[in-house]
Amino acid sequence: MSPWVKAAGAVASVGAGVLAWSLLEARSYAVRQVSAPVLAPGSRPIRILHLSDLHLTPGSTHRVEWVRSLARYRPDLVVDTGDNLAHPDAVPTALHALEPLLEFPGVFVHGSNDYYAPRLKNPLAYLRRPTEVHDDATSLDTASLTAGFTAAGWLDLNNARGELEIGGQRVDFVGLDDAHLGRDATPTAVDAVGALRIGVTHAPYRRALEALRGDGASVLLAGHTHGGQVAVPGYGALVTNCDLDTSRASGLHGWPGPRPDAPGGTDSVWLHVSAGVGTSPYTPVRLACRPEVTVLTLMPRGR
Repeated sequence: MSPWVKAAGAVASVGAGVLAWSLLEARSYAVRQVSAPVLAPGSRPIRILHLSDLHLTPGSTHRVEWVRSLARYRPDLVVDTGDNLAHPDAVPTALHALEPLLEFPGVFVHGSNDYYAPRLKNPLAYLRRPTEVHDDATSLDTASLTAGFTAAGWLDLNNARGELEIGGQRVDFVGLDDAHLGRDATPTAVDAVGALRIGVTHAPYRRALEALRGDGASVLLAGHTHGGQVAVPGYGALVTNCDLDTSRASGLHGWPGPRPDAPGGTDSVWLHVSAGVGTSPYTPVRLACRPEVTVLTLMPRGR
């Protein structure tokens, strides 16, 4: 056997191994725990369960059961940053998955996959430019998904504001509809009146983050990026599917500069980007980027 044939066989074996691992990793769900000192001194901490990008289909049984199990964390607040759907018949599946979490106070925004079904496309295009929605995309039953959430008492923050009392504290919210589809429009401004303000959006485009920060939000929550979905160990994400830098593809960061508790972070706010739970059904892989939700605990400053 020639050296070239041996080399080709070795490459093929490595490729098959990487593919097998990436398929397995896409089902290896994780719960991250992080905290941010953002509340007034002496305040009671607020535990937020941040979930995003479920990308559910009627056959997502394993993912549904894992999402349902998250109620055991008993959060003070659930924040859903969109892309719950990945199939025209998935609204009942999404509402079933989230049913135990709908018992807790919650807020939500939509992502592009809550409006349009995914379609088969060249996966390498994802590495070259942000994904696009085509004119012949299949519309989804967004209204029924919204109705299911709001009937349970969750606040619809798509280009809207809201207010909840969490643990005896007033929390203001400002949200944007999906910036990836250009649906984002900041709602009419109001004064903060000293309350904590949380900004929520699906796709963390820079303009969306700046609009929420300019509105007075001190904590920003987003999804959409899948954490890059395919990352390089030791380097990180290759893309974010938007204009956010790859160093902020997932996790807790500062925006637009360093974290507020770090040197030089005086003008920054807290930004948490969820790597999300699912993937498109046409590219069900993750590499060095486990699917996840996050328990984000807002803590009093000075602790």
